[in-house]
Amino acid sequence: MLNLDQSVENLVGIGPKMAGKLERLGIEIVRDLIFYYPRTWMDFSKFTKISSLRINESYIIKAKINSIEPIRSQKKWMSIIHAELEDVTGKVQVIWFNQPYLLNILKVGDEWLLSGKVGWDFKNKNKTLEPSQMEKDEIILPVYPLTEGLTQKFLRKIIKPQLARLSNSELEFLPDEVLKHENLVDLKTALQNIHFPQSAKDLHTAKKRLAFDELFLTALRFLSVKKELQQNLAPAMQIDEELLKNFVKSLPYKLTNAQRKSAWEIIKDLNRKVPMNRLLEGDVGSGKTVVAAMAALVASNNKYQTVWLAPTEILTNQHFQNICKLFKNYPIKIGLITSSKKQFNNQAIKQYNSCDLLIGTHALIKKNITIPKLGLIIIDEQHRFGVKQRSYLRNKPIPTSKVGRFSGLVPHFLSMTATPIPRTLALALYGDLDISIIDELPKERQQIITKVIEPKDRNTTYKFIEKEIKLGRQAFVVCPLIEETENSKINLFDTDRKSAVAEFEKLSKYVFPSLRIGLIHGKLKSKEKDVVMTNFKNRRLDVLVSTAVIEVGIDIPNATVMMIESADRFGLAQLHQFRGRVGRGKEQSYCFLFSDSDSAKTKERLNAMRRSNNGFELAQADLEQRGPGELIGLAQSGLEDLKMAKLTDTINLSKARSAAEKIIKSGLEKYPKLCAKLKAFETEKHLE
Repeated sequence: MLNLDQSVENLVGIGPKMAGKLERLGIEIVRDLIFYYPRTWMDFSKFTKISSLRINESYIIKAKINSIEPIRSQKKWMSIIHAELEDVTGKVQVIWFNQPYLLNILKVGDEWLLSGKVGWDFKNKNKTLEPSQMEKDEIILPVYPLTEGLTQKFLRKIIKPQLARLSNSELEFLPDEVLKHENLVDLKTALQNIHFPQSAKDLHTAKKRLAFDELFLTALRFLSVKKELQQNLAPAMQIDEELLKNFVKSLPYKLTNAQRKSAWEIIKDLNRKVPMNRLLEGDVGSGKTVVAAMAALVASNNKYQTVWLAPTEILTNQHFQNICKLFKNYPIKIGLITSSKKQFNNQAIKQYNSCDLLIGTHALIKKNITIPKLGLIIIDEQHRFGVKQRSYLRNKPIPTSKVGRFSGLVPHFLSMTATPIPRTLALALYGDLDISIIDELPKERQQIITKVIEPKDRNTTYKFIEKEIKLGRQAFVVCPLIEETENSKINLFDTDRKSAVAEFEKLSKYVFPSLRIGLIHGKLKSKEKDVVMTNFKNRRLDVLVSTAVIEVGIDIPNATVMMIESADRFGLAQLHQFRGRVGRGKEQSYCFLFSDSDSAKTKERLNAMRRSNNGFELAQADLEQRGPGELIGLAQSGLEDLKMAKLTDTINLSKARSAAEKIIKSGLEKYPKLCAKLKAFETEKHLE
């Protein structure tokens, strides 16, 4: 029987030297080796006719050897073998370098399967093939990620015998009812077929099983966390409907139906003894802040405190200013804490723990501030906080007095994101959260006009932007980088400029010399950022050149132009976030996407932005085209190491979640092997 936890150094054919190389691939024990999946497969049962070969492309062909002979090379150390191969559609010249032994293997009249890249012989004017692999049989071979000093042949050689020694009774962790209901093969079979499948069908069933495992364990983890949280007690807050009605009436705008629905879902959660654990998801400008503020108002009215976390100082300061305005007629003490300053809106407040509402960045966690009656935690853009950061405050019980006795209550938890995530994906990513969605924008908002700008139209667009500014409006210019690398040559007229620093210099000196232009990026000190943002907000700047630091939450109603340089460097969801920085006032707003890329795929992505202002539609397109990494911080979700599963596979996502729900409902403790696997999975995924 195979010991999965033994060092690979002890296996036949692997010594200390090769073990060191395997370690670079993350392979230290046998378990790592058998779960080291191929990145792709070479299927020699699927070959291309010689007449269909295209130069500079890689293919597998099946052909007969017409002739084979060694060729003398001018370089004494190099041996060359030349052969002509033929199938029913044509002929191709094949060349092998430094493999003289092949003359004893390859014979005229034999038929072989060869994989390789197609080239062109200019002298003889015919196609050539330089083989990377040869096989006699129509087999499927694994292709693994490699490191220096390791070959595909070596990995295949050491993995294959270990698979033969596997015991399914030791490996299998899925309950029989799940295997049968989902029509999955056992884990031993899946591992054997993922490495060395006998057919395309075997490979498909192996992928299906291993992908299901990843999604199932992820869903199980989140749902078990949710169940654990529901076993805790939270402060059941009383709802003063009159207070809430008066607050809504005091607003200078009318709430949308989606805002009202989401607010009521949250407030009902606060009224329960079970801790709220909810994600408030809404498109750019949909009005999540005021909905969260209503929750904070309920907490304050029940003599509980609220902590509101935001990922950047710019957004934190903006929340502080906006929420102070919302609560100006209410006796709510609001505090602000960031890494650069400690500030309160009321000089009488001497300590953080006396605030009804404390707004801060990550610094609020780092300072380890004591909050005596913490009843509600609000996290804005939750995927920008680590798992441990999110749980730091949430898992703290609420003390009943200054002497340290604890009530056993835990705070309610509300997280928010302005990055629209398709609902099925959101359920997979945040399976421990209930979800409220604000899927409509205020009626007074005008549709932002989005245009993809060709290089030839750049100057015309500059003139349009200058005209807008002369009408009293303002513009953003976003670049993907802060500055050029040290080795790059500076050309201020280079239209492919990707850095904010160079773009600022170009616009200031050559494009808009008469305008007031500011620059902001992540390397500036907090005070410097504050000065720039204050000047822009107070209209002392006409144009703000920035990196992605302005992606989230910046509210400048007078800004009507968003100009994005190298737009192809950003995902659709991120571009949509940038676009949401304008269109917040009464004037018509514009978003201009600049790109010098000739890629058809890039043009299609940017045209999707032009066609749609719906963040959820764009997020779905981004998910399909670029993957979930552009929508969320995968490293913060526990899904960064998915090897077989695809988050675009909504059918399997739903099946895995449904299976996990049944296990949780029947009692996870009934399945000891599954519990052990889940514990190991949590360790691998770096979840708490």
